[in-house]
Amino acid sequence: MVVFCAANLAAVKNFGEFEFWFAALKVGAISLFLVLGVLAIAGVLPGADSPGASNLGDFLPHGGEGLLVGLLASVFAYGGLETVTIAAAESPDPVRGVASAVRTAMWRIALFYIGSMAVVVTVVPWDSAEVVEKGPYVAALDHLGIPGAGQLMNVVVLVALLSAMNANVYGSSRIAYSLVERGQGPQALGRVSGGVPRTAVLASSVFGFGCVVLSYWRPDDVFPWLLNMIGAVILVVWIFIAVSQLRLRGRLEREAPDRLVVRMWAFPVLTWVALAGMVAIFVLMAREPGTRVQLYSTGGMTVFLAVVGYAWQRARARR
Repeated sequence: MVVFCAANLAAVKNFGEFEFWFAALKVGAISLFLVLGVLAIAGVLPGADSPGASNLGDFLPHGGEGLLVGLLASVFAYGGLETVTIAAAESPDPVRGVASAVRTAMWRIALFYIGSMAVVVTVVPWDSAEVVEKGPYVAALDHLGIPGAGQLMNVVVLVALLSAMNANVYGSSRIAYSLVERGQGPQALGRVSGGVPRTAVLASSVFGFGCVVLSYWRPDDVFPWLLNMIGAVILVVWIFIAVSQLRLRGRLEREAPDRLVVRMWAFPVLTWVALAGMVAIFVLMAREPGTRVQLYSTGGMTVFLAVVGYAWQRARARR
């Protein structure tokens, strides 16, 4: 937290530098994992027994709860993907940056996320205790008998967490600054020095330092609680993004079509499909006792914040 707080306070380019090297390490490691896994599955990796398709016989062995947990984990893993639009605003060519990121996001998800999970479930039996004890990547590499590779993947997982921390400090500070520009936040957070909203960076970092303290105080409670909360919160944010797009795209086409330089595929059908998928996850959460509390807590918090925001806007309008 100290390192990333200091880096984000110094200059915006530090955020980009950290993310570049973090991304390079993650992509390189996952690419190597995919190559080794595919070679092992094909039976051409020296010293490794090919599992073939023998581990793929059971589908949803414990019902739909595992699928729901996996969906929420995926949402958590890709929460913050929308930060690319925030970062693009401070780049030389934001239109090209956003367009390129959106176009490549789908094949990156298919290759690195779905591809790596396909390798894991093919190489390691679904009921192997090693998956829980060591993590899926380490378990798969240990299963292939590759010395030291498991520990390397642990380092990559740590890098991924550091990357998420860096992005969250950056993204939350810029969102706070954006709210101030629109008159929806305290003016102190809008102060800029050296091209950086440093007060907003410090305010955002306070929550990170608070989580560090809480993790020492209640190590067994705080992290699972945050993990469960974030999955549903991200879905709420994405639903707001989709609804906003449905409303604003039509307005933009009517009033300023020249500003619509990055066009979504199959609009509005694909937006409605995305909304239906997110609502379906909420329905699944309501049916499962393990995630029902998370859903109700997130729903209550969303309604509370919406009511407070509406009341604040009405009071501001009267003034």
